[in-house]
Amino acid sequence: MNRCIYTLALRALAPLLWLWMARRAKRAGGQWQVFSRERFGHAIEPALSPPDFSWTAPVWMHAVSLGETRAAQPLVQALLDRGLPVLLTHMTATGRAEGQRLFADAISRGQLRQAWLPYDFPGATRRFMQGYQPRCGLLIEREIWPNLLAAARQAGVPMALVSARYSASSLRQATRMGSVMREALGGLDLVLAQTAEDAGRLEQAGAPTPVVTGNLKFDLVLPAAQVQAGREWRARIGRQVIAIASTREGEDAPFIDAIKRAGKGAGQLAGQLAGNPASDPANNSVNNAAANPADAPLFLLIPRHPQRFDDAARLLSEAGLPYVRRSAGGDPAAETRVLLGDSLGEMAFYYAASDVAVVAGSFAPLGGQNLIEACAAGVPVIVGPHTFNFQQAAEDAIAAGAVMRKADPAQAVDAALAMLKDDAQRQDASHAARAWFELHAGATRRTMDALAPWLG
Repeated sequence: MNRCIYTLALRALAPLLWLWMARRAKRAGGQWQVFSRERFGHAIEPALSPPDFSWTAPVWMHAVSLGETRAAQPLVQALLDRGLPVLLTHMTATGRAEGQRLFADAISRGQLRQAWLPYDFPGATRRFMQGYQPRCGLLIEREIWPNLLAAARQAGVPMALVSARYSASSLRQATRMGSVMREALGGLDLVLAQTAEDAGRLEQAGAPTPVVTGNLKFDLVLPAAQVQAGREWRARIGRQVIAIASTREGEDAPFIDAIKRAGKGAGQLAGQLAGNPASDPANNSVNNAAANPADAPLFLLIPRHPQRFDDAARLLSEAGLPYVRRSAGGDPAAETRVLLGDSLGEMAFYYAASDVAVVAGSFAPLGGQNLIEACAAGVPVIVGPHTFNFQQAAEDAIAAGAVMRKADPAQAVDAALAMLKDDAQRQDASHAARAWFELHAGATRRTMDALAPWLG
């Protein structure tokens, strides 16, 4: 497939794309502006332009959604600290909202502006380049759009793919697309890969001489206020906490079943011990937990996407598990088994409040979610079998003793409960998680060094 055929196919499929976006916007909430002028490449001037900052020739960075926006945070902040103007683009409302939250100060002083990435039509991408005239463009992880890169070449805008990851499935897909993807990757001026494996696959797909600079996610700085609030909350409720974070489609139900089963198991064992005169309930933590709900661990169930908050609540209700929603405020009651994490931008709070974290998205063939953030908080981590989005990171973390892999949600919950009873194992895993995170820091500095000729 060449770029002409790609463009014709994209135009033909555009109504289906817009319908999908409209439906997703309805489920997820937020302002998606599917048919706004920005989506078609028109530059939008801010309503108020602070007079003390000259916003010209910005560094343009594209972070498609929530995860990429968080990943980009250290690099965006480094650019802002250099005094550079920044244009931050997104495709989803959650990504744009997170960017607005993370960089509120820079937005208020006029140093950073946000916009929608234009649809990958030739006219829209040309208008985008003409309207913003960026000094360079930085694409996070794997955002390759053929017409966008062609428009950048025509406008003389150097382009880099930074913190790039490229799985075996991405390579197969690029091969199937033929010359259009090879041309797009070949048009990049700089490719900075997360790992040597990513670099090899990118070069095989047509990218020019990738350089390994590491994963920007290792340079994240957890919000101190959230970390402190999470730890204070954990101390106040006086219960051990297991976070089940970033669940994706199809994962909530089996995790809820595992939580329910674990509770039944504790109750049955307590009953057996109570009927045995030789047993000493005072020396049995499981029996005490069943007898006193306040001693039972609290589970945090945190869906990845906001459109699934209500579905998760329905599943908890149907399972008969006492739960509260984070959005309701206040501390959970003694009988509460699950706190539903129906808030955005609070992952650092959830991890800081937890004794063990199960990082989901990896118990269905979806590639996994970011385990690095949990390790940064010094929390022992459990993942599932499907971590191909973080393949090298997961394998390295497991080898370092920072992460444990389990086959399914039931095994993950059982392993988390077992870790709560073993203080030495839990502390060793916590120290290993933090040490592994710190060992891999430095990607932002290496990336900034590589970009230096473009930054002035």
